[in-house]
Amino acid sequence: MTTNATIQKWGNSQGIRIPKFILEQINLDTNSDVSISVTNDSIIIKKATKKHIPLAERFADYTGEAQNGEYDWGEPQGEEVW
Repeated sequence: MTTNATIQKWGNSQGIRIPKFILEQINLDTNSDVSISVTNDSIIIKKATKKHIPLAERFADYTGEAQNGEYDWGEPQGEEVW
């Protein structure tokens, strides 16, 4: 089924409202993660897929060297108490 929508300004961005019946067809809900891509003159919105990254791959670049020492985070920016 095809439906029309209007691009609207939301803050500094633009957006469209996706009707609930369309989201239900692909099991999406509020706060669902999606991937957005552009192909030719079309915007494609798909369910986001989370790729499992094995622990060994996550630590592939780890050298084993700890970065010990003090860090200077700069001057307080709000109501921090030092």
